[in-house]
Amino acid sequence: MMQKIKKLFGAQDMTVGRPLVNIAAFSIPLLIGNLAQQLYNTVDSIVVGQYVGDTALAAVGASGPILNLLLLLFMGISTGAGILVSQYFGAKKKEELSKTIGTCLALTLICGVFLMVVGPVLSGPLMCLLDTPADVYDKSVTYLTIIFLGMVGNGFFNIVSGILRGMGDSVTPLIYLIVACFLNIVLDLLFVAVLGWGVAGVAWATIIAQAVSAVLCILRLVRMRDTLMLTKKSLIPDKEMTRQVVKLGLPSGLTQAIFSLAAIVVQALTNSFGTTVMACSIVVMRVDGFAMMPNFTFGMAMTTFVGQNVGARRMDRVHQGTKEGTVLAFIVSTTLTVCILFFGKYLMMLFTDTQELIEMGVHMLRILAVGYIAMSITQSLSGVMRGAGDTMTPMWVSLMTTVAIRVPVAYIWAFLTRSEQLPQGNPDAIFGSLLISWTLGAIFTILFYRRGKWRQRAENTIKAD
Repeated sequence: MMQKIKKLFGAQDMTVGRPLVNIAAFSIPLLIGNLAQQLYNTVDSIVVGQYVGDTALAAVGASGPILNLLLLLFMGISTGAGILVSQYFGAKKKEELSKTIGTCLALTLICGVFLMVVGPVLSGPLMCLLDTPADVYDKSVTYLTIIFLGMVGNGFFNIVSGILRGMGDSVTPLIYLIVACFLNIVLDLLFVAVLGWGVAGVAWATIIAQAVSAVLCILRLVRMRDTLMLTKKSLIPDKEMTRQVVKLGLPSGLTQAIFSLAAIVVQALTNSFGTTVMACSIVVMRVDGFAMMPNFTFGMAMTTFVGQNVGARRMDRVHQGTKEGTVLAFIVSTTLTVCILFFGKYLMMLFTDTQELIEMGVHMLRILAVGYIAMSITQSLSGVMRGAGDTMTPMWVSLMTTVAIRVPVAYIWAFLTRSEQLPQGNPDAIFGSLLISWTLGAIFTILFYRRGKWRQRAENTIKAD
């Protein structure tokens, strides 16, 4: 019994056993963890919407694209770390594994402190740049400034969670995240509903909960002496490891930056429609976060699975796992999308009692529905390519679909639908453009996957070993 418990909370070797079972076993706790992660932002929005009002709800949402853009530093480190960790773990290279993890922890501290110092100074100018409405501006700056002050905790949790997942342990981060999620809910209610701190209370609750989860993850990593050995020497950034992490993680970081920059540009368009559409947009994106969870989950699972098996020189398992994992992701995403279509109205009612917002939100969710299914294919195959070491291809797909398609389509759509009743155009442009970019992204990803550059990267990694 104790052996089974130890195995559950330990690193998972995905180079043995049936690939579908490996991917499913790894994905289930990861999916629950993503659910808990999404609850951070969702609970914030629910509490703000119910206890403060729609204007405060819009303020929290307005700062989202800025935060996502500046978090790209952690995104890049996390992706590079996850790929190297999974490959070294699969190859059973303990020394290289320890050196990689130590380097990533040092880089995380440097980036976190940088954002803590620079972020609060830039909060006001950045919100001005987005042409944030006057009734939302002050609250947005307050929320953004406080979140920046907690960047070290946010960074360490995301990086260390990625490291643990790279070694096949998706259960431990889940447990710590659930603890932090419950703490976040309690603090939200205390700071906002009881003490009346408004959006500031929501921000403080979030960074405190993230700091707790970060500390728990770091303690878990330090105790994994049977898998790795962290010493003072390993915590000094290694030049070669830093180069590899940046080389592998930079394309992913740039991809996130592209998404965030596009979101910022579209956020400016959203702001032009007024506070009602802004509030609707943030609620829809909260529900969207849940719909996207299976897609991102299976994408991460495929990266870990492929990384470990490339490290173990098992390309036969890579191909089998790709087929089974992609089909599983498609089925799960389709099922969840159908549920959201049926129960979307009730989900919207969790955030607001304003009937106009509820009706608009349900309409927008229906526009996005097919796109969620398309993204299941994009994320799974992109995860395969990243796990093999090809992080450039997913970046180029994101660049094409987001910059060359999503942003122009959104603005052209809005411009062409201007009228006396809709002086700024039809708000459908915001999410209709997203649907088009997601659908084309799936098509491009399939084509690049079949082209096979990722296979060459995997074979080169195997030959180098």
